[in-house]
Amino acid sequence: MARTCHVALTSAVIFITLLSFVSIAFSQSEGEGKYGKLLVVTIATEETDGFRRYMDSAEAFGLNVKVVGMNQEWKGGDIEHSPGGGFKINLLKEALAQYEDNEELVIMFTDSYDVIFLADADEILRKFKAFQVNLLFSAETYIWPDQSLADEYPPVENGYPYLCSGIYMGYASYIYKALTYKPVEDLDDDQLFFTHLFLDYRESWNIKLDNPAVIFQNINGARGDIKLRFEGKNNLLHNTKYNTVPCVLHGNGQSKIYLNHLANYLPNKWTFDGGCQNCDLERFNLQGLQVEEYPTVVIAVFIGVPTPFFEEFLDRLAKLNYPKNKIDIFIHNRAMFHYHMLEKFRAEKGPLYNNIKIILPAESLSDAEGRNRGVDYGISKECQYYFSVDSDVQLTNPDVLRLLMETNKGIVAPLVSKPGKLWSNFWGDLNNMGYYARSDDYVDLVRGDRRGIWNVPYINNIYLVKGELLQKHHPNFKGEEDLDTDMALGIDLRSKGVFMYLVNMAEEYGHIITLDNYETTHLHNDMWEIWNNKEDWEAKYLSPEYFVVREMDRMNMTMPCTDVYTFPLMSRTWARELIEEMENFGQWSGGSNQDKRLAGGYENVPTRDIHMNQIGFEQHWLYFLREYVVPICENVYPGYYSKAYAIMNFVVRYKPEEQPFLRPHHDSSTYTINVALNERGKDFEVSLFFNPETATPYRFLRPFCGLKFFLPCC
Repeated sequence: MARTCHVALTSAVIFITLLSFVSIAFSQSEGEGKYGKLLVVTIATEETDGFRRYMDSAEAFGLNVKVVGMNQEWKGGDIEHSPGGGFKINLLKEALAQYEDNEELVIMFTDSYDVIFLADADEILRKFKAFQVNLLFSAETYIWPDQSLADEYPPVENGYPYLCSGIYMGYASYIYKALTYKPVEDLDDDQLFFTHLFLDYRESWNIKLDNPAVIFQNINGARGDIKLRFEGKNNLLHNTKYNTVPCVLHGNGQSKIYLNHLANYLPNKWTFDGGCQNCDLERFNLQGLQVEEYPTVVIAVFIGVPTPFFEEFLDRLAKLNYPKNKIDIFIHNRAMFHYHMLEKFRAEKGPLYNNIKIILPAESLSDAEGRNRGVDYGISKECQYYFSVDSDVQLTNPDVLRLLMETNKGIVAPLVSKPGKLWSNFWGDLNNMGYYARSDDYVDLVRGDRRGIWNVPYINNIYLVKGELLQKHHPNFKGEEDLDTDMALGIDLRSKGVFMYLVNMAEEYGHIITLDNYETTHLHNDMWEIWNNKEDWEAKYLSPEYFVVREMDRMNMTMPCTDVYTFPLMSRTWARELIEEMENFGQWSGGSNQDKRLAGGYENVPTRDIHMNQIGFEQHWLYFLREYVVPICENVYPGYYSKAYAIMNFVVRYKPEEQPFLRPHHDSSTYTINVALNERGKDFEVSLFFNPETATPYRFLRPFCGLKFFLPCC
């Protein structure tokens, strides 16, 4: 193709609390089944996400749970990072004194925040009685907290060698006897307390460890030993090393992230046959409320760098299907590039919202400071929800805010990813350094092959937070020095026991755009994003009918003359912006045969034009020809394969007093692409004439009176 010709045209309500927390009834009765009575006892001083998950799993298997210590001050030290936990033993002494002489009841103690049940009482008791012991402790790979005691443990041929005090069970009389065999201080280590019990009394008291994880599975140090087994509507946890199917799962030590992953599927939370089994358990229908009853929301927008398609971002934000009189907007803008667009947004949309507050770049707030300021703003407004959105997220689903609320989670992120890529706003796992690791289900979640609500260790870019969580935990974005805000947030919430959820129930909520290599030196910078952000570029710059025409055969295409086809290609936005780009550049050629821009310095059929390479757009245009024009050419010219390479690509300006037309000529090309940048029949007219010398028709372009530019469409 020798030339591509274009033309430019110069022309006051009470809010109903919606299931903030799952209501939990604490049972203190003993359940009796085929294998006897079992009472589950746990220590919990507050209702955390982990505790609610624990109780849900107990309820799923009909287990009776006695909760000890609720709403009491924790006095057992920081057991996550150092020895401690003796407080648990002292609480249990008092709570279980009534069972001191009970030799029939079996009591099972478990931690709560990092434990889930996988079997009912009959299954647990059947396995327990097969051990023929009075006390049974769970076992793990590592010894804690006194490694010097390792040699005192009996040798183990098959199983994990060391005691873990996070789960144990036995006859009630022995449980109480174990709790009181010697005094313990609140800050003493409970695992060391029971380790000495086991080492000193294991034979006389008939105490054993569940070495092969028949009942109790501790994850720490054993992650490679356990696998999820999907069997239709049932999921099992299989210890492949010792060929057991444990009944209680404990995410001890550094294994809590993996426990959260497993708990997305266990017990039967998501199955291949039934999909998500618990997604509707806590869900509420926001659409059932009157508009005046909708929760109040602070939408916090964060702009760190110049962002492509930012006008579209603001437009989509304004089109969210949610009452604007229930919304306050907080914007932290660190990119002066977007100042005028934000001021325009505030002027036009501000009256619709309660308030729009913009933090300007001049305040020099860091990203962490800005995000913490946003949280403070949400708390000051006593918002019932805080919706954080980064400017690189295009919200293509206008119902996203409502859909997130309806999950009824404390903090939940909708799945957004880069189109056609696996880059998303969540991580499925973390490595030992706390950074990204791919979980087994990551690809399935991103692609939507598994849909549900998922507990994940990291979210970014966009999420919704309940106001009560915002006030109680105040997410902190300022972590250690040089720590990115997204990493700081994840560390902060995980340290507080707050679960972060990802939802991918809808087909689409939005997507992430690429910020890298965004050129800001042009008048309309988004035009240069054709390969960085292809989906957004297509939505903005292609004709809405393009993809329909692309699938047509040539018999259905408009053919005004032999072998000449017309079809919708570009949007009016593209035509207008290209015109403005060329006029802004302004260096139109003189229209003579002498042209220094050409290799030979001579143009046979000169025009008043600007070459694409003069504005740095030639490679983008050649990519456009290959990607969008070639498929149509191959439809209308079957059997012809085009490389769509053009030596000269330019925009022509026709002007009545400058260059009113282009004489008939023959292009030195296989085929020619002409794109009209003006509206035919409005800005220019095309007349068809017959050339008697060649017996072929050609077109004559005539501008309407008073209009400056015109161009043929074929």
